[in-house]
Amino acid sequence: MAPVRFDDDEFAAQFERALAKVYYGCAEVGECLATADRIEDGDYDSWYDEWFATAESVAAVARGAREGGHAVSAREAFLRAAEYYRSAYFFRRRDLDDPDLLRAWRRQRECFREAIPLFEHRGEVVDVPFDGTTLPGYFFAPDASKRPRPTVIGFPGYDSPVGESYPMLAAAAVSRGYGCLLFEGPGQGGTLYEQRRFFRPDYETVVAPVVDYAVDRSDVDPSRLALVGRSFGGYLAARAATGKPRLAALVADPGIVDLGSLARNVVPEELISAVLEGDSEADAALEDRLSDPHAMEFFGSRMAAHGVDSLGEYVRELQSYALGDRLESIECPTLVAGNESDRLAVQARDLAESIPAPTRYVEFADADGAGGHCEGAGQAVFHQRTFDWLDGVLEAETGV
Repeated sequence: MAPVRFDDDEFAAQFERALAKVYYGCAEVGECLATADRIEDGDYDSWYDEWFATAESVAAVARGAREGGHAVSAREAFLRAAEYYRSAYFFRRRDLDDPDLLRAWRRQRECFREAIPLFEHRGEVVDVPFDGTTLPGYFFAPDASKRPRPTVIGFPGYDSPVGESYPMLAAAAVSRGYGCLLFEGPGQGGTLYEQRRFFRPDYETVVAPVVDYAVDRSDVDPSRLALVGRSFGGYLAARAATGKPRLAALVADPGIVDLGSLARNVVPEELISAVLEGDSEADAALEDRLSDPHAMEFFGSRMAAHGVDSLGEYVRELQSYALGDRLESIECPTLVAGNESDRLAVQARDLAESIPAPTRYVEFADADGAGGHCEGAGQAVFHQRTFDWLDGVLEAETGV
């Protein structure tokens, strides 16, 4: 089978995103290529239908393997099915009531949870108390000993379910002897789709109870906690660290200082002032940007995650997502990731140079096989550099 290459940039990027899960057993090259062969390039319905069909087929394999007592085969297939369901609904996120979105998202969650009892390492579903409710999440550890371990805390970005943080963070952590606590905050996954809690700029108020939950666990070393934020989480993790939680290390991938300034780049220069002031005519003029279905999906999904109804509102909302002089409050050692071909990483070096605590800046490159948003298909490269740094900062012993 010849490799498939989408002409549509969005489809190409998301296809690479699925392939990036192969390294940790959460996707299979052949299944991804076969699915891509059936997709009509640039057609959102075709994208959904074909990934969903592959997910259904692989989920059936997983159930059959489990019934036959083949635990490894079942686990592997459940993990792959979860990723394919996630891929299916990626372009269906602007309408939070879309039945196709909710069907694929729930089946993704179900498959991931079906895999957990089949892991060779320990995994559990957790609920973290937060603001009168709970944040859904998972805790993973290398074994059943429950001895205190250095632990990384992670969470999704703009468009991920918490299960995607398994290949993006947890699998690498557990294989190196770390515990890993994952959660979905406001604006993410089930907290958004089922609780209708939207993103909020004061992310320190979200992470604080997560840290409280972590340090109360007997299998977590409270003196060796690291917070890792990827994609939009690169900003949110840095913001959380300004609240001075009990963190021994921070990782921001990519480093982001001011999302508001990035949002203003989508506004024509002649409309910026009026849009920021909430002028209704300027807002109406800006809505023309959403006439293209690709722009509508891109911005619409983000508007939905913030609970706003217009592009103008979205731009104004993001003006609150700026670190400013809060950066002076980050006290823990920090790793900031930059990337030569990640458009969201343009402020990474600025973040690294603005943090008063000991900070390491790491630039990822296409030549290393780690170019693109959050290092694209080079996850092993990111994890090697990140965890080698964490080993030193946390004085963690490598291996289980």
